[in-house]
Amino acid sequence: MTGPGSLPSSMLDKYHGDEIRPLYTGRVRARGGQALNARASGVVRSDDGMLSLDLRLPREMGGPGGGSNPEQLLAAAYASCFHGALVLLAARAGLAVTDSYVDVAVTFARDPVDGLYLVSAEILVSLPEMDATSAAELVRNTERICPYSKLFQRGISHRIQVRVA
Repeated sequence: MTGPGSLPSSMLDKYHGDEIRPLYTGRVRARGGQALNARASGVVRSDDGMLSLDLRLPREMGGPGGGSNPEQLLAAAYASCFHGALVLLAARAGLAVTDSYVDVAVTFARDPVDGLYLVSAEILVSLPEMDATSAAELVRNTERICPYSKLFQRGISHRIQVRVA
């Protein structure tokens, strides 16, 4: 597969090293709007200016709607990453996935364990041109390499810093 913005299938080659090797870092800032709460009325903007979205609390959570929210942003990231990995694996295996798509639903919910909150995801992969056995194997292999699948299965390495001045 080649074309504008296409990733080479060599992206699937195994990395052999002793340390994590960063390939890209996306940076986004969230700021509060009228409610001084980015989730409820803020904005998110990427450092390169390519992403700029108004955030609004969804109607289902008592908000006005009319903007995006963290669940949609996470679902978009997961769906696009999973689909990209799926297409790369399919290309490497010589499988056609021209009419494929990935739907991701991210749910923000109350957590009965600690009484606070949790996030879950459901993924639907459509591969209409493929037989069920090949499709299942492709999705299983995609789940093994997609970084967002790994995040949901294993958690994520993170570090939090505080700036006060």
